[in-house]
Amino acid sequence: MAIERYTGLASVLETIRWEEGITQATLTDQVGLGRSVVAERVAELEQIGLIHSPGRAPSTGGRTAKLLSLNAQAGYVVGVDIASNEMVVSASDLAGALLGTRHRELCDVGEGPARILDQVNVIIQEVVREQGNNNMLGIGVGLSGPVNFDTGTPVGVPVLPGWDDYPVREEFAARWPVPVWVDNRVNLLALAEIESNPRAAKAKHLLYFGAGAGVGAALITDSRLYRGSHGLAGSIGHVAVPEAGVVACRCGRTGCLEAVTSGWAIERDGLMLAETGRSPYLAKVFKESGRVRAYDVTLAAEHGDAAATELLSRTAALLGSSLATLVSFFAPHMLVVGGGIARAKDIVLKPIQQAVLERLPSTGAPDLIVELSAIDEQVGGVVGAAQLVLGELFSKQNLPGLLARLTEPLTRSLEQDQGQDQDQGPVTEDLSA
Repeated sequence: MAIERYTGLASVLETIRWEEGITQATLTDQVGLGRSVVAERVAELEQIGLIHSPGRAPSTGGRTAKLLSLNAQAGYVVGVDIASNEMVVSASDLAGALLGTRHRELCDVGEGPARILDQVNVIIQEVVREQGNNNMLGIGVGLSGPVNFDTGTPVGVPVLPGWDDYPVREEFAARWPVPVWVDNRVNLLALAEIESNPRAAKAKHLLYFGAGAGVGAALITDSRLYRGSHGLAGSIGHVAVPEAGVVACRCGRTGCLEAVTSGWAIERDGLMLAETGRSPYLAKVFKESGRVRAYDVTLAAEHGDAAATELLSRTAALLGSSLATLVSFFAPHMLVVGGGIARAKDIVLKPIQQAVLERLPSTGAPDLIVELSAIDEQVGGVVGAAQLVLGELFSKQNLPGLLARLTEPLTRSLEQDQGQDQDQGPVTEDLSA
């Protein structure tokens, strides 16, 4: 009976979450439960404070129907995005809207997970204090590279040295009294894309490819993230591709996709262009700063530097030919390319589109949409982290814990009120006046 109750509550809550201002009659039709059951579940969620009524539907001549919406202010979640060069921490309400965001540069990822997570926890404390210390309901963490979703531990992450098998989820869970989920940040960027991009939201099957410091893919099928065994689906950064030949990769092997399409690969090749003088723009950057970033290569191309433009176009073409294989296998409605490479916009989009379409069979994905990410990657990770947490919190598996947490403050308040009444003794009327 309890299973049926939570299944019904989760179904009602999920439908209200995605359909702002739905009537109870429409809700009943969509969730497939009886009217009395839906009424009970709605009443329970209203009493707890997870949903509320923002008003009534327009009159059609009879009694107007009450509208139902998620109560976004019933609590908040914290998102953490740890990239190779920065970390971002945010608070989001229960509708996923950002309430506040904090950025910190990572000067040396080689500091190791313990020190970096200590810094993250300090920032989380600042965010919690800013939100009044009340009703934090969960934490979502994104890491650069594959993550075992079952255990919340990174797996084979050359972008973050020393993080392999580190108990990230356990460390956060020991520090904060809320559930914690850890995932590959590419998965989180895909969730953010669905949240922020109307075209992506409509795509039932979507392939998101993130090309930043590392590379990876995320698969959306039937509008839900597909994680595969242990959450490791999409970990394609170190598959061998013919175009990479014998190019050395940071993982210790040669010929990896990441070795020729990632941000660090672009930095490596951009540095060579600077040192050889083939790129006047990058040579100047290197002379002034002593380094060449992937973003500098993009800026050089935008300023008409031929060598930088050629480098990005070649990288995009390699990327597109590799993605064609994934598109043929997965047959998505939409392919989105995000990460640092997306900053180059049309310089990389056209070669990617051309390479993908050239390599597809004539019957493959006839209506495929190929475009660059529409989200701001600087906050995309934490937007996706919030969506991860909200999706998990509102699931039938985790809803019992969420409801218990939301009723705890009410229970404590009632107990305190009862205690105060007992301390004060019986109330007597003053008849002397």
